[in-house]
Amino acid sequence: MNELELKYGCNPNQKPSRIFMKSGALPVTVLGGRPGYINFMDALNGYQLVRELQAATGLPAAASFKHVSPAGAAVGLTLSEVERKLYFAENGIQSPLACAYIRARGADRVCSYGDWAALSDVCDEDTALALLPEVSDGVIAPGYTDAALNILKQKRKGTFNVVQIDPNYTPVKTEQKDVFGITFEQGRNDLEISARLLDHIVTQNKDLPESAVCDLIIALVTLKYTQSNSVVYVKNGCTIGVGAGQQSRIHCTRLAGSKADNWWLRQAPEVLALPFRNDIARPARDNAIDLYISDDHDDVLNDGQWQNIFTSRPSIFTREERRKWIAGLSDVALGSDAFFPFGDNIERAQRSGVKYIAQPGGSIRDDHVIETCNKYGMVMAFTGIRLFHH
Repeated sequence: MNELELKYGCNPNQKPSRIFMKSGALPVTVLGGRPGYINFMDALNGYQLVRELQAATGLPAAASFKHVSPAGAAVGLTLSEVERKLYFAENGIQSPLACAYIRARGADRVCSYGDWAALSDVCDEDTALALLPEVSDGVIAPGYTDAALNILKQKRKGTFNVVQIDPNYTPVKTEQKDVFGITFEQGRNDLEISARLLDHIVTQNKDLPESAVCDLIIALVTLKYTQSNSVVYVKNGCTIGVGAGQQSRIHCTRLAGSKADNWWLRQAPEVLALPFRNDIARPARDNAIDLYISDDHDDVLNDGQWQNIFTSRPSIFTREERRKWIAGLSDVALGSDAFFPFGDNIERAQRSGVKYIAQPGGSIRDDHVIETCNKYGMVMAFTGIRLFHH
């Protein structure tokens, strides 16, 4: 089969809609549901990301995609007890692929609501069980065990989108798309992301541990499939803040930094101890936590409102307490898809614990950016490559 009809395009009025191959068979098979245009955009971008992460790190990888940018991406490292509580994963699920998805989904749970999951390896039973309770549109993987497929077919009353992709599929070297009836063509971005891109360290501090190398590789691969401009913060094999699609570099850095702060704030004892009612679903918990760690916490703590969410009224998590907790975030890696034009990006990054940076370099103010890194003892590598994605 070389063509698949879709329900509609980006919007219901955009019909007809399809995906097709100009030659040869489609490398994807729909095993469940009826994926749409945006679903496949997320699926195909997400699968490329996780396939490259797996190749670069040697670890199973997963991504949570939303509107053609990753809300989170991670490799399959074991979940700590804090992470299990943080990500609502206290049910013993532990396969490496499942851990990768739980961490990717947990990177930014509010943005991951209604996501598309991408998996680098055959979906196993643990990963299917991790997907089952989440509000998600679908999943793409190179295969599914029988047990996993049976679990996923129970989701959304059997309408959950399940797509299998041929892991041996190799796309053509050129890609095309139409805008306003005009066809654009370019060479596919088949640049390999590896540790060699981090060889050119330009700061006084040149101590780049293996863990930081892995995190920077994850940042760079994630940037390759994130709508530009983009900046990504990574810690312990997982993105913790993705700033995508901003016109200004500093706004990317601020957005991603605020998400990294929220990820860290969710681990504060005050947050982990929130007394949720047993009947409160995950999305409502996510939204309540998001408000609780913000300056809008009164929205969930005002008289009467908390009774709809908590068994008892939580204490106020003050701004000063939040700042003190954020100050404990450290050893974060950061990647940028294009050069930093000013040192203000570094100033903002260090407030969210950034110590390791990978960016192309090439600004007329590189000296000032390097000087700002040196002020904070950071390690920065110039990769020499730009990673715009549109």
